[in-house]
Amino acid sequence: MNVAADLPVTCMDWADIEGQVRRIADGVERDGLPQAIVTVLRGGGTPAVWLSHLLGVRDFRAITITHTLDDSPHAPKGVQPAALDVAGLGDLSGLDVLLVDDVAGSGDTLAAAVRLVTEAGASRVRSAVCVVNEDNWTGGLPPAAVVTYIGTLIRGWVVFPWEGKQ
Repeated sequence: MNVAADLPVTCMDWADIEGQVRRIADGVERDGLPQAIVTVLRGGGTPAVWLSHLLGVRDFRAITITHTLDDSPHAPKGVQPAALDVAGLGDLSGLDVLLVDDVAGSGDTLAAAVRLVTEAGASRVRSAVCVVNEDNWTGGLPPAAVVTYIGTLIRGWVVFPWEGKQ
C-alpha cells in the first residue's frame, strides 16, 4: 500500500495564490520592507515576482534548489536538497532579504536556502511560502516557528496554477 498515494491533492487557483501573496505582503510591510527578494526556483518564482511588485522591491535574485526528484504528486525526495546556481545570489552583504518559495514540505529546501542566503552575507533573512504541507513537515519546530510568513497550511500535495496540471 502506497501511503503517499492516499494523501489528498489540493489544486490551488489564481485567486487562492493572490490571497496568500497579499497576506504575506501585509505581514512583510508590517515588519519593514526587505532590501532584496531571493526566490527559490522554479516554484517560488511566480509568488516572488508578485511580491516584488506589491512591495516595490527591485533587487530580485534567484537560486535553484531541488529536493523532489520529479514534479509528480507525492514525488520521492533526494537525500538532501541540491543547489544548482549559488552564484545567482551574488553578494548579499548587509542586506535585509526576503526568501520566497511556493511550498515548504519537509522544510529542508527552505533551510538550505536560508543557509545559502546567510552565507552570501545577508544580515537579516525572513522567509515566505504560499503553502506549508503539514503532512510532510519534519522540522523539529512547528512551521510558524521556522517560516516567517505562511500563506496557508494544507495537508497533502499541492498543485499550483502555474504548473498547468489542473
